[in-house]
Amino acid sequence: MRWGPFVTVAAVIREQDRYLMVEERPEGHAVINQPAGHLEFGESLLDAVQREVQEETGRRFTPTGLVGVYQWTVPDTERSFLRFCFCGSVSAPLPGAMLDPDINATHWLSVDEITIGTLPTRSPLVLRCIHDTLRRPPLGLDTLHALA
Repeated sequence: MRWGPFVTVAAVIREQDRYLMVEERPEGHAVINQPAGHLEFGESLLDAVQREVQEETGRRFTPTGLVGVYQWTVPDTERSFLRFCFCGSVSAPLPGAMLDPDINATHWLSVDEITIGTLPTRSPLVLRCIHDTLRRPPLGLDTLHALA
C-alpha cells in the first residue's frame, strides 16, 4: 500500500486583534481550529480554502497571501498532514448560510483566548500559523501554480 499525506488548507482571518476560529468536535471532544479542511480532487488550493471557509463559517473568504506550508505527523501514528495556510479577509455572514455539520460554532478570539482558553487547539499547527502571520509577511498568491 502506498503512503501519502493528507493535503489540507486553512485560513488565518484576523480583524483587529481577533481571529475567526471554528469550534468543532472531530473525535467526540470540542477543539478550536482555523477554518480548514481537505483538498478535494480537481480543486486548486485557492478554491479549496475558499470553499472550506464558506462551509465552516458561512462567509466568503478572499485570500491575500500564503502564510506557509506545514508538515505535521500525529504523534504515535502514521497520519501526516501537509497544510497550506492562507491569510485573508471574510465577508459578513451570508444570508441563509448553513455551517458544516461538524462545526459547533464560530468565534472571534484573541491569541490569548486561543492559547489559554477552555478548549484545546486541534493541532499545534493552529497557533503556529497565527504566530507566523505575526512574524513575517505572507508570500504572494502568485507563488502558487496549478498545472492542468
